[in-house]
Amino acid sequence: MNSSLAFPHMATPAVSAEEEAYQHLLHGIRMGSLRPGERLLTEDIAQSIGMSRMPVREALRRLAAEGLITVRPNRGAVVRGLSAKEVDEVFEMRAALEGLAAARAARVATEADVRGLERLLERMTESEGNMGEWVTLHRQFHESLCRIGDSPRLATQISSLHSVVEPLMRVWLENAQQPARARTSHADIVAALRANDARTAEAIMRRHVAGTTATIVEAMNRQAAGG
Repeated sequence: MNSSLAFPHMATPAVSAEEEAYQHLLHGIRMGSLRPGERLLTEDIAQSIGMSRMPVREALRRLAAEGLITVRPNRGAVVRGLSAKEVDEVFEMRAALEGLAAARAARVATEADVRGLERLLERMTESEGNMGEWVTLHRQFHESLCRIGDSPRLATQISSLHSVVEPLMRVWLENAQQPARARTSHADIVAALRANDARTAEAIMRRHVAGTTATIVEAMNRQAAGG
């Protein structure tokens, strides 16, 4: 069989206009270009990405359901910020779910899985001077544990929590010591995976995620005070 032949039925499905608008807005929120309190005007968004207003409206409804924006009657939508109490809740949820993901990964991790995580940690170390790239790689590290543990439902829940707090990670990273502290925790998690030690992997991950909460809230308060 000629491998160069194209098979139409194997083509990647086209992304819907609603999905395109959703991903565009989600990326802006996650990367911090759309900040808490910023108004999201349907017509402006539709014009900027070259589509009608209807799919943008649907994308905004989807983001509102996920808690990322607030839709105000007759006043449009705004990007949501989080209160300190909400941050505490999200990180407590993350600690529990990501601890479970680490444990599931540790039970089945192969040497190839571990080497892949080590390469990812090397890239994170190299990118510590680039805040945006580091946050992206950090998220990939955490997502990789769900892939290794074959935990797609868990991955979906964790991903939604990451989307909520990812903008705050950039505030957190204004303290230059944070990547170095995270590096130690990540290396310890990888060591636990190499040993197939699920209990230790879960405990380290829980401490790693929960230990971020206080510094995140402190950074939020400092930013709110204009410091």
